[in-house]
Amino acid sequence: MEIYLDNAATTKMNDKVFEEMIPYLKDNYGNPSSAYKIGRDNKEIIENARKEVAEILNASPSEIYFTSGGSEADNMALKGIALGNIDKGKHIITSKIEHPAVLDTCKELEREGFEISYIGVNENGIVDLTELENKIRKDTILISIMLANNEIGTIQPIKKISKIAKKNNILFHTDSVQAVGNIKIDVQDMNIDALSLSAHKFYGPKGIGVLYLRDGIKFRKYLNGGHQERNRRAGTENVAGIVGLSKAMSLSYENLEENNKRIIELRNYFINEIKKNIKKIKINGDLENRLPGNINVSFEFVEADNILHELDKRGIYISTGSACTTGSIESSHVLRAIGLSDGMAHATIRISIGKYNTKEEIDYAIKCIVEIVNNLRKLSPLYFE
Repeated sequence: MEIYLDNAATTKMNDKVFEEMIPYLKDNYGNPSSAYKIGRDNKEIIENARKEVAEILNASPSEIYFTSGGSEADNMALKGIALGNIDKGKHIITSKIEHPAVLDTCKELEREGFEISYIGVNENGIVDLTELENKIRKDTILISIMLANNEIGTIQPIKKISKIAKKNNILFHTDSVQAVGNIKIDVQDMNIDALSLSAHKFYGPKGIGVLYLRDGIKFRKYLNGGHQERNRRAGTENVAGIVGLSKAMSLSYENLEENNKRIIELRNYFINEIKKNIKKIKINGDLENRLPGNINVSFEFVEADNILHELDKRGIYISTGSACTTGSIESSHVLRAIGLSDGMAHATIRISIGKYNTKEEIDYAIKCIVEIVNNLRKLSPLYFE
């Protein structure tokens, strides 16, 4: 038996998505930039997908740019906006719990002379709005705050953040890689200027993402070559990936509330059972403003890596944090930001339930985790009840 509980890292592709992609993986191979029919046909397919993605986000098709994934979309947003608006200033605000795609890009921009303010969060991972307002300067050109955190699942008050940005005439970008497919997003209602998403987080293919960029924003492209994506992102388009992304995105919003209700029930059941059967644990992240399937839990006196390895032997797949930082010996920057000690951070696992998980799988995972944690604690000289 194999039980996959790491849907925040990636998801299993929906069969309908795969079927939709097949023709563009083999027979419909024309380069969309070509002038002849098989190229024009694929160009039309791309534009239809662009319209579908735009409609879901309540955007204009001209505001949708296809990328290789969420990390590229984050890079493209931050670098493109920063360099395009350098005449206005060189100050950017972000949070301490962003994905490395944002934080590492900010570090690179710092090396190029930009100033970055990293604002803190409370113990549940919610951005400090007072600190945000206090950090704003006359030369602040961009605020980048993720919509939902990839490790602890906390959903940020995006409307309040974008309102602050708009009041101060500052552009607002949000990394929505974890949110799209789980939360309804309206870029107009939320006053979002730029947004990043990635198909493999909502049962689509890997290697394809989107940057939404509001029309009229000054932007400097950072990837040179051809004139694809309205001359803002060079490179032959991944037609099959684009088809898969739009199909997966469309499917993810069908019966969204019903699917989320079932996943939340499984999540809450999991948390309650773990609390009942294991002492000295801590659930991390906001329990109300949270992604439906996210469970982030710390077990005192136990190394998370040991839990992961024992579960792996039983065919249960989870994470000890973000997949992008697996292998790092440093504790999670997100967990440190919400006040966890290094010891508790290293004792933390992330479980992310998806739409394909069943109650039977959850029951078996709970049984195994209870058994593993209690057995590992018996081996710890520090453990006490």
